[in-house]
Amino acid sequence: MRLNLAARQPFSFSSVVGSHGWQRLAPFEREAQQDSLTYVDRLTSGRVVKLIMKEAPGGISIEVEGVSQPEERGEITRKVTWMLGLQQDFSAFYALARTEPKLAQVEKRAQGRILRCPTLFEDLIKTILTTNTTWTGTIRMVAGLVDQFGDPLPAEPHRRAFPTPEQLGATDEATLRSETRLGYRAPYVLEIARAVAGGSLDLEAFKSKEFPTGQLHKQLLAIKGVGRYAAANLLMILGRYDHLPVDSWAFKMISQEWYGGAAIGEAEIQAVFQGWGEWKGLAYWFWDWPTEY
Repeated sequence: MRLNLAARQPFSFSSVVGSHGWQRLAPFEREAQQDSLTYVDRLTSGRVVKLIMKEAPGGISIEVEGVSQPEERGEITRKVTWMLGLQQDFSAFYALARTEPKLAQVEKRAQGRILRCPTLFEDLIKTILTTNTTWTGTIRMVAGLVDQFGDPLPAEPHRRAFPTPEQLGATDEATLRSETRLGYRAPYVLEIARAVAGGSLDLEAFKSKEFPTGQLHKQLLAIKGVGRYAAANLLMILGRYDHLPVDSWAFKMISQEWYGGAAIGEAEIQAVFQGWGEWKGLAYWFWDWPTEY
């Protein structure tokens, strides 16, 4: 089956895929030779399928085998529309970016969309697994979760879907620590999975625009394992850009770019991007940073 989905213009599939490192985390897989991004998904029906996403005139095409039911087609359409931000509007951001040489490339490259997972649960777990570790460590931990707990793709059993909250919630902390090697993150992952599975934490509701950003920020920070960086990162994924996902890299780059390499704090970082208002996160994310200082 092939689906063709339209995207609000301007749109660049490669810009979305390359917006951050999620493309390298299972069950995503970038196939550069085919100019495609694949994702192994477990549908609500329980069927595990591989979505093959490519750029197409006016948007994208999705190839998937074994899907014929209208409900499954509709589910795939909703998920991919969210994952690639197909209907997001960045015209106001582009208007501001035209005044800043360091952001001169964003409109031409159709930057702004950030690759997302189909569920906020998956984005949340992956974000927690980026904290206090190397990128190699994140890749390993995510792969461990998928390989140990995810359902296999029938045609390619070495590839698996991201585990459901129920699948992760059924394990225990010792397994996540020793076998999956999540370290101190194990109890956080387990508690979140059980809360989502049990219905006491409705992460999908966070996608609603009815939540003011300030309220959403507080709710994210109330989740064990989510600090200020993780909360800001998740807000970016949710399309809220008025918080900065500040990590050690940000301190280094902003210090060199604006403060001559001097030691700086959070206040100095916030001051640099304050004028960007609701778009400050995107201005920081897509700034034309030097390759190295």
